[in-house]
Amino acid sequence: MKLTNKTIFITGGSRGIGLEIALAAAREGANIVIAARSNKPQPKLPGTIHTAAKAIESAGGKCLPLVMDVRDETRVAECATEAAAHFGGIDILVNNASAIYLAGSLDVPAKRFDLMQQVNMRGTFMASQACLPYLLKSENPHILTLSPPINLDPKWFIRHTAYTISKYSMSMCVFGLAAEFGPQGVGVNALWPKTVIDTAALAMLKGMVDPKNCRLPKIVADAAVAIFKRDAKRCSGNFFIDEEVLREEGVSDFSGYAVRAGEFLMPDLFLSEVR
Repeated sequence: MKLTNKTIFITGGSRGIGLEIALAAAREGANIVIAARSNKPQPKLPGTIHTAAKAIESAGGKCLPLVMDVRDETRVAECATEAAAHFGGIDILVNNASAIYLAGSLDVPAKRFDLMQQVNMRGTFMASQACLPYLLKSENPHILTLSPPINLDPKWFIRHTAYTISKYSMSMCVFGLAAEFGPQGVGVNALWPKTVIDTAALAMLKGMVDPKNCRLPKIVADAAVAIFKRDAKRCSGNFFIDEEVLREEGVSDFSGYAVRAGEFLMPDLFLSEVR
């Protein structure tokens, strides 16, 4: 499968992993829809939908930047319609938008709890719902959600129950949508990094992880592109790990993905040591 002229709708893709996926797909000739809130520069976060669009076009793709809050179901539906009208359809949805707040249950304000549930679980469901009518018309449709395999080890709840619930809710959407739409030819899968990735979200870890112990977002992007190229009819209901995907593609040297080669790599949340 090739990505030339395929249209990829990415939620929250103005920076970090979402943008890196957009750039990797653009180099393959894909059309990219960046649907995110970042219409204007923010003092604490890099990039906007407009800077992302320029980078994507420089990488060889076409880009439609759309201002969208994934919590607003009306706007989500409007953006899906605009994207399909602009590019002639939607072939791939990447549920990348996510909110994080790592704190114990007594220290999570209701506002933060609601934000995580609305962006992570509800946003994933609503974006999928809005794009599915177009995906069902695509030759090789995929939904890829950046969420982890569900691991019920208590250690993934004890420090941040609220966040864990929100990410596992995204994963449950993958389970459900794969069961419902996999038989109709839509490949619905999850992707999660084996190690912590060096993005702006590291600030939310409150210094727990040094960037030198991380990998670059490119490893997740390369794994995502590999998944997009697979036959959706035969690739659904999987909880992929980035390194494992790339090993299946023949990659054996991962040193180039490290922020600093040779340093210890911090395993990401929700993964057991044996995986």
